Amino acid sequence: MPQNDEPKWPSADEDGSSGDGGATARLPLPKPDSAVTDALPVPNVTPRQTNVTPDDGPGSWFRPVVPPEPLDVPAAQPPAAPRRPQGLADRLGPASEAEPQPKQESGQRKPEESTQQLPVRPAAAPWVPIERAEQQRAEKPEQPQQPSSPREVAASEADTVWAQRIDVRKPPADNEATEYFRGLPPEPPRGAAPPPASSGALVRPMRIEPGRDQYPAEATSGAEAPQEQPAPTPPEPPREEPPAEPEPPRKRRRGLLIGALVVVVLLVAAGVTATRPSIANKLGLPWAPNAPKGQMPDPAVAKAALRGPDTSGAAPTPEGVKSALAGPSGNAALGKLTGSVIDPVTGTVLWDRNSDQLLTPASTTKVLTVSAALLALDHEKQLSTKIVQGADPGTVILVAGGDVTLTTLPLGTDSPLYPGAAHVDDLVAQVKKVAGNNVKKVQVDLNAYKGPATAPGWDPSDAPSTFAAQVAPVMADGGRTDPKSDSAMRAANPATALTQLIAQKLSANAGGPATAPAGAKVLGEVKSAPLTDLTYDLLQLSDNVLADAVARQVAIAKGAEPSFAGAAEATLKVLQEHGFDTTGVQLSDNSGLSVQNKIPARLLAQILTRAAEPDGKNPDTAKLRPLLAGLPVAGGSGTLAERYGKPDSSAGKGWIRAKTGTLSGVNTLAGYVLDADGRVLVFALMSQGSDEKPGRAALDVLAATLRNCGCR
Repeated sequence: MPQNDEPKWPSADEDGSSGDGGATARLPLPKPDSAVTDALPVPNVTPRQTNVTPDDGPGSWFRPVVPPEPLDVPAAQPPAAPRRPQGLADRLGPASEAEPQPKQESGQRKPEESTQQLPVRPAAAPWVPIERAEQQRAEKPEQPQQPSSPREVAASEADTVWAQRIDVRKPPADNEATEYFRGLPPEPPRGAAPPPASSGALVRPMRIEPGRDQYPAEATSGAEAPQEQPAPTPPEPPREEPPAEPEPPRKRRRGLLIGALVVVVLLVAAGVTATRPSIANKLGLPWAPNAPKGQMPDPAVAKAALRGPDTSGAAPTPEGVKSALAGPSGNAALGKLTGSVIDPVTGTVLWDRNSDQLLTPASTTKVLTVSAALLALDHEKQLSTKIVQGADPGTVILVAGGDVTLTTLPLGTDSPLYPGAAHVDDLVAQVKKVAGNNVKKVQVDLNAYKGPATAPGWDPSDAPSTFAAQVAPVMADGGRTDPKSDSAMRAANPATALTQLIAQKLSANAGGPATAPAGAKVLGEVKSAPLTDLTYDLLQLSDNVLADAVARQVAIAKGAEPSFAGAAEATLKVLQEHGFDTTGVQLSDNSGLSVQNKIPARLLAQILTRAAEPDGKNPDTAKLRPLLAGLPVAGGSGTLAERYGKPDSSAGKGWIRAKTGTLSGVNTLAGYVLDADGRVLVFALMSQGSDEKPGRAALDVLAATLRNCGCR
């Protein structure tokens, strides 16, 4: 028979194999809860008869105890009723003679044990598989008592399922066939599919699973069904209801609750954060203060145009300026005050207080230094630094050209103190490219300057300090030990320090001073930023070293000695040549660090007036314009970045540009301001005998008063 029609035997039955005399012995079955139930999936089934002889035909399995009900089978078309699972009797194919089968061991089964075939008798009626009921056991009463326990109920159900038995005794002779097969319908020809039985006409065997669950057994006819009539899908066995999910542990519910609370807190925090104006503005939320309150207006056409100061409007009067400055100029914090206020358009002196008196100017001396350099030198002049071949093989000489702005920062990193400065690494790279690794010694030529390295009137603690160093024609970063900090300590001997650094980069030794041979081969050369950039830097930072270096260039240009004295002489000479009155002016240096310098406020005001005059009035004005551009902006840049923040001086913030000067007991301020009427006013204010902070603040108030002045 087909492999998929292997009989599925119930798991709780008795072995009914008949021996001599038809006696039967019970097959011991495992208890329902036994662990070996699965080891006996198919019991050995043989006929079981009690007190029945071979001649007792009606008591065999092939003779039903209860006659089956008649079958109403259509002759032409089988009904479309769903195919029931095949029973045990359906799996038995036809055979000419049933042979007894050897008894198998427990736990083994063969298909041949349950496939005894019946003799085929030709008939006209269709063959229908019939399931037989077991005959009444002699030892059991007709009305068995109801089981009183679940175990007895299960055993009773098992006995009922196994009521269909098969008599595997020798079939009767031909003359007994009629009696033997009485009540059986004729079998169909081999290969023909039997028609389905009527619902309720037959008793189906039950398949009992090891767990005592009962299901109708599959019916097998022993022949393949025709391809034209596929068997309908058998009904699905009853499904067990899935067990209810256990109630989640309390810890899990507590975790879910905590998680929900965290989410709520985060949402609330996010909502509160989003209400902050700064956050709402950044995110562009609808309630942001910066959110548009209406439709965006059409863009307006804007034309950028720079408008200079008013030169044709009503000018301030001396009376108006005197009246405005009367109060601030009387501040006791100013000590001894001198000064001058001039209208550069008309050249009118609007206010004057002892402006001819010579006082210590401090760093406002740099106004004279820058003016002389701009008037005497080419604005595009650059200072050169070279390394040339020495007289001895393997020796190179650093030739100083007056550039103190060389930076030790790597190539590609601009100096924050001297933008556009030359790089030491650039100079070294050029030498390596030409001389390779043949450099053994590096010397320095400082003949560009003459005289002492410090000026008269300097305090011994001024060099080195955070604001000054010994003046030399070459050094790195203005002598600072930190190339990025203006307040860094300066080197004691900056020229020697640079020579040692270059020697280290060339893997050579640093030698002492030397004089470069005339016409020596140049191995490398770098140049500083243009003169106008240098003057801007020295005014913004009030750089003392750079101021004296620029003054040396004026001395060289005028044929004077490149020293402190020669630079001071050349500076005054240039100013005199351009019409400035330098009577009584004393200069010991060009940085203003010397306390021996004496300059009147009048000269400072006259130089600034020349720089601020309308174009075309004087040819020197165009040359001096960079002086105005280099002055620090009040509250914005340079030495004025931290000033003009107090209420009484804040009016001048952004409107005043001036050069500061500070020494012990000295405070000075010289520059220009745009007043309320758009007119440019030049001023020079010098205070002596005043404390540093109070004196500075008092000068700021004076200049801010000029900003608020219409002063007509």
